[in-house]
Order: sequence, then structure tokens, then C-alpha cells
Amino acid sequence: MKNKLYAVGIGPGNERNMTRACRDALQDADIIIGYATYTALLTPLYPEKTFLSSGMRQERARCEEALRLAASGKRVAVVSGGDAGVYGMAGLLFELARAYADIEIAIIPGVTAANSGAALLGAPLGHDFAVISLSDLLTPWEIIARRLTAAAQADFAICLYNPMSHNRRDKLQKACDILLRHKPGGTLCGIAKNIGREGEETRLCSLVELRDTRVDMTSTVFIGSADTIEMDGNMVTPRGYRHV
Repeated sequence: MKNKLYAVGIGPGNERNMTRACRDALQDADIIIGYATYTALLTPLYPEKTFLSSGMRQERARCEEALRLAASGKRVAVVSGGDAGVYGMAGLLFELARAYADIEIAIIPGVTAANSGAALLGAPLGHDFAVISLSDLLTPWEIIARRLTAAAQADFAICLYNPMSHNRRDKLQKACDILLRHKPGGTLCGIAKNIGREGEETRLCSLVELRDTRVDMTSTVFIGSADTIEMDGNMVTPRGYRHV
């Protein structure tokens, strides 16, 4: 039998929004490996487990250590916030696992920031939408800009991950400038911050207002389509059932 390695999406990181499959995988694991922010959320829930944590830009080292431990017979869970296959560790694990014929990778899906943030705001992703990360650590900004332009021209509702950091304070402003070339300034937008954690908050604003709004890496940003409206304080993108 092959050794099993779990790639686990923990959702926002609170117990209430973890799937049953997530809880089962973490309970089965001997060792839980992940970015320090995520393992800190899990430690109180699994005090009996061994945790291995590291910081940003150490993703490859985490995955290599997880594979090495799994190959030695340990049951290992590599955790990602949200879903392991959406800006998470699943893809990198598959890439590196080609050197390990005796490991089976089990992907455990999780609630993404797009899903959980949208639920806090209402239903902003009720029709076709695009998810775009503004982080240019792994993707050149020219490609991100091209994707923003295409999504705006196609009138998708848009969910923005990684809208700002200490070293990228202007990325959201630059993204809004691109979107404003193709979307009205009054387009409804929403921000969900600290989803499922202490300090959780949301707000609605226009695209013009969003351009000058300060957010951080705990925020997920939603840009409406031409059909997105505010309904009793909620951001809603109707699918069009009224036309059926």
C-alpha cells in the first residue's frame, strides 16, 4: 500500500467552517505542516498533534519535508487556507511527488475565501465570476493586468485575492485603474476582512471609492458586474431567474 499524504483546505481556519473531511484528515494525521498563520489556528484544536510551521516563501521546503516524512511512513497533512487546490499547496505537492512512487496524495477540499467572503457580503458571485490574485511574487504584473482587463471587458464579477501587502501597497489601486477603463466608477464593490476570525468585518463601496481604500492581506475584495446591486445592505449579483 502507498503512504498517504493529505493536502487539506482548512477554509477560513475556524472550526465552524471546516468540512467533516478536513477534520477527519487532520485527526488521522501524525504531523500537520503549514504556513505559521494556519498552524497557529489549528494548534488549539489539535494539541496532541506534531506541528511543523514555516513562513512565507518557504512553500517548496514545506512540501519537500512533508513528502519525506510521508515516505518514511508518517501520516502527514499539509494545510492551506481556503482550498488546497486554489492558490494552495496541492499543485506543488503533485509536482514534487513525481520523485516519490510510494506516496498517494489525497486532496481534501475547503471553503475558499471567495465562497466565505461572498457569504458575508450577500451573493456577489451569483453569476459568472473570475478569481484573480494581485500577488506578483509568482505571476508577472503584466499577466495579472491582462487578466484584469479581460475579466472587466467580459463583465465578470471579480474576486481579488492578495489585494495588498507591505511591499505591494499600490496593487489594488493599479488594479482599480485598469478596471475603471472598462467598468463604471459606480460599480458596486465589497470587502470582507478577517473572514471567520476575530475582527471579521465587511463593507460596501463603489469602484471609485475602492481605488483609495486601504486593505491588507486579510482582506478579500469583490468587484460587481453590471448586474450587481445592493439589496438591504447585501451585495447581490442576480443570475436572472426572473427572466425564466
